[in-house]
Amino acid sequence: MTRPMPPGLLISAPASGTGKTTVTLGLLAAFRAQGLQVQPFKSGPDYIDPTFHTAAAGRVSVNLDTWAMPPARIAALARAAEGADLVLAEGSMGLFDGVARPGESGAGASADLAALMGWPVILVLDVSGQAQTAAAVAMGLARFRPDVQVAGVILNKVASPRHEALVRAGMEAAGLTVLGALPRSAHVALPERHLGLVQAEELPRLMQILSDAASFVTDNCDLPAIRAAARCGTERNDEAAGTTVPAPGERVALARDAAFSFVYPHLLTSWREQGATILPFSPLADEGPDPSATACWLPGGYPELHAPRLAACDGFRSSLAEFSRTRPVHGECGGYMALGQGLIAADGTRHRMAGLLGLETSFAKRRMHLGYRLARLAQPCAGFGTGTLLRGHEFHYATILSQPDDPLATVVDANGQAVEESGSVRHFVGGGMVSGSFFHLIGPASIGDLS
Repeated sequence: MTRPMPPGLLISAPASGTGKTTVTLGLLAAFRAQGLQVQPFKSGPDYIDPTFHTAAAGRVSVNLDTWAMPPARIAALARAAEGADLVLAEGSMGLFDGVARPGESGAGASADLAALMGWPVILVLDVSGQAQTAAAVAMGLARFRPDVQVAGVILNKVASPRHEALVRAGMEAAGLTVLGALPRSAHVALPERHLGLVQAEELPRLMQILSDAASFVTDNCDLPAIRAAARCGTERNDEAAGTTVPAPGERVALARDAAFSFVYPHLLTSWREQGATILPFSPLADEGPDPSATACWLPGGYPELHAPRLAACDGFRSSLAEFSRTRPVHGECGGYMALGQGLIAADGTRHRMAGLLGLETSFAKRRMHLGYRLARLAQPCAGFGTGTLLRGHEFHYATILSQPDDPLATVVDANGQAVEESGSVRHFVGGGMVSGSFFHLIGPASIGDLS
């Protein structure tokens, strides 16, 4: 059985930093204020933007990733749009930016997702420092791939009416529709910190920022024309459920607070669909995993920003140690670091961690680790058997000082190059197991190898 998707658009740009997140949030909030149900999506691996999408739209934003997800999985996740009037997906980086070697459905580029889903693209262009040349850039993007339709452009950082007139003249000559022109404004910008944008729950002024963004977009964009540009695109097959992500246990204790917040909604949805119960707890509140849980999962996040407080949480540490003697515990990125012996903060201070793995990490010398990861498990882990091929991504600035335990997996990047962050695993006499990795799981791989 097939049903048409609600009409949708993908908001993209020539590059990062053009303002597409602010525009996306403004559009989500503006259409919501008109009484529309708007379903947000995010192209590619990202934990931060979807939290803002969710706040702006009042519907949970879902990541769709063409490198990590097969078409059937993307179709299944797109069901989140059921009942919506409009779909707005935010792209990542530049429209055609992806990796060199395609994955499950593409190279991870926003254009791949637009083509797969049949969503026209709206380009957000930072026109500061240029005029008619902006049209040449937009025209190049519009003609680069015949399977990607550019519906129009929104001009950002317009300096004056004269500047806008010049840019519009160029767009008209290029046959491109201008759907909005946003003057330079600082009061609707999202602040940046640490790994990137601050998390939604960390902004006390979030609702005011979203309200300002909605007014800003409403006053300077043609909302009826933007909505009219949306297309229903590809029909999905309701019988194609896609690849599920096995639950690590029947009752999963999930660390969830300001230090451990990076978990993808599609993972939790998949676990619940399999009948798993999610039992949140807060390490920062010195809580341990629920004793009735059959597995424990520590997501990524910012343990380095809360290291002194975590180090003082003796109740969390002892409860987790007792739990791990008989049941599996797994940590991703920040959760992995928290399972280690110690974490050295940016100022050089070492903070005690849970001590369930031998891992020692440091932020004293920041080094960025970023990119897709393909991992073949060397040991069973988190519901997956030995030899399972997994797709995920890595983004952190930590340096590994010591990683003495058995490797969890063989890991390569999207180009097939070996990655030193292999993860770690320890087994305990009572049947428990502690494992961790720097890569964030997106899902099992259906194609690909480590060559």
